[in-house]
Amino acid sequence: MAIADDDIERIRSTVSIVDVVSARVQLKKTGRNWVGLCPFHAERSPSFNVREETGRYKCFGCDASGDVFRFVQEIEHVDFVTAVEQLAATAGIQLNYTTTGQSRERARRKQLIEAMGQAVEWYHQRLLTDPGARAARDYLRSRGLAGEVARKFRIGWAPDDWDLLSRSSGIAPDLLRETGLAFENSRKRLQDAFRARVMFPIFDDNGEPVAFGGRVLPGSSDPAKYKNSPETPIYTKSKTLYGLNWSKGAIVQSDQVIVCEGYTDVIGFHQADVGRAVATCGTAFTEEHVRMLKRYASRVVLAFDADAAGQGAAERFYEWEQKYQVEVTVARLEGGKDPGELAQKDPAALTRAVEEAAPFLGFRLDRVMSSGAANSPEQRARMAETALAVINEHPNMNVRKLYAGQVASQLGLPMSDLVAVAERRTRTPQVAVARATRRRGPRENAEFVAITLLVQQWDAIAPWLIEELFADEIYRRAFIAIATTEGDLTQALAAADPEAREVIERAAVVDVEADAELEARNLIGAAVRRALTVGVRTADAARVQSDRLARLQLEDLQVTESAPAAAEWLLTWLMERKETQSDGGH
Repeated sequence: MAIADDDIERIRSTVSIVDVVSARVQLKKTGRNWVGLCPFHAERSPSFNVREETGRYKCFGCDASGDVFRFVQEIEHVDFVTAVEQLAATAGIQLNYTTTGQSRERARRKQLIEAMGQAVEWYHQRLLTDPGARAARDYLRSRGLAGEVARKFRIGWAPDDWDLLSRSSGIAPDLLRETGLAFENSRKRLQDAFRARVMFPIFDDNGEPVAFGGRVLPGSSDPAKYKNSPETPIYTKSKTLYGLNWSKGAIVQSDQVIVCEGYTDVIGFHQADVGRAVATCGTAFTEEHVRMLKRYASRVVLAFDADAAGQGAAERFYEWEQKYQVEVTVARLEGGKDPGELAQKDPAALTRAVEEAAPFLGFRLDRVMSSGAANSPEQRARMAETALAVINEHPNMNVRKLYAGQVASQLGLPMSDLVAVAERRTRTPQVAVARATRRRGPRENAEFVAITLLVQQWDAIAPWLIEELFADEIYRRAFIAIATTEGDLTQALAAADPEAREVIERAAVVDVEADAELEARNLIGAAVRRALTVGVRTADAARVQSDRLARLQLEDLQVTESAPAAAEWLLTWLMERKETQSDGGH
């Protein structure tokens, strides 16, 4: 039975998050926040922040964050319903349970899942029986994906017809739209989202169908090789791994999971009798994925080019290894082939690549050491510097020293010198500058301050903010999530993607002293100046006059008496400029 939504909101507004956290963590008032040592990871300096006004907590050391319900769930290791019941008992609140056994959201989810199930079967039958799917069947046969393989993984075919699914599947129009299976075109008619594509259904870890990945056939004029379902109430890309429903038993049994890039890679591993592979769904491998997989295994094998993203990605992997106590290794795939291709040509090599997977740092270091000649003293010195830069990304001093010793031995350099550099974790000036720049980043800039004020002082700043003021893509998405939910923090967090959610979580607890209108005017001025730098392709007299007036208003924006009127004028100008650009005018 589900707890009534009104009761959950009553607890949220009644129970003090500071009181709840203080019962487990020693907190000290610092500014408008309460600060203490994080209960979720070992630390010596307090980085765990709690703010009463927003009802949120966030640790700036391990990134743990949430509301009072989330805190109880994490600290007590209980589910959401139990956390609500514990808080209700503490606050003396009588809970009401829905009599239907399902909340409206659960009932809607069930409808959406059933609609996706109908679509999976509909596309699958088109593949098996539709004469128009012959090219698709031939393609799958050439990739070793026909027959029983297609049936096991429920592979389908989307006919080259603009609304056949919408017309003949029997799925209600509102469900077609909400699942992303169809959309309303310019003629206000439903149009299928997928056409002329091989369809790979995506299931959640419980085996419920939630989305699709569609691949065009070779030779298609469509530039998008893959098209994926949009995020929906039943599908979040960062929390979904293709193949986990088929693989989780083998993953648990072996305490190992293999992470791939594509659907056919996962199927290839299964064909090679390595049934513990999953793939991300059109996104990078994220911390959300690691957190999910930790429930099943402590060993993660990356079966893709994990070195391609460079240093930033490496540091995230090391951080996740330490935070979630997982071991990350990399499979060396022979000849640079993808797992799906290798499964067809040499399945034994695919198995061997997993069995001989190298530690992540060892894999990256091998790349460096085999990247060029090391014959002269100068070449050996340059290679050693590059190798040490890679080694010094690792947070564990003993690991760094051991790898530094290997490099010294391989290059014939004094071991004590290289080990000393690794022990001190000395970096080249270029690397140090790059890291410092990334550490500072844009997080504390004017756009973040505006987001913080939007979360904490909605009424003061909301009338002055529009999407066009945010140049940073992540901040823009965070603003949209907050604005579209009219400042409701809980709804905004639910609506935001993972990167935007992290910004909002941070904004909910950070302590800033700023004048809302002044910060908004600064953003408006910056956005207008950006817009004015866009070149004029034609000698448009109206555009030239409009730009001249905008520059005059920018001057008025700096004068206290005229600033409010100038800000309003410039906001209107920015919105009109966006409409003009979207219509093709510049």
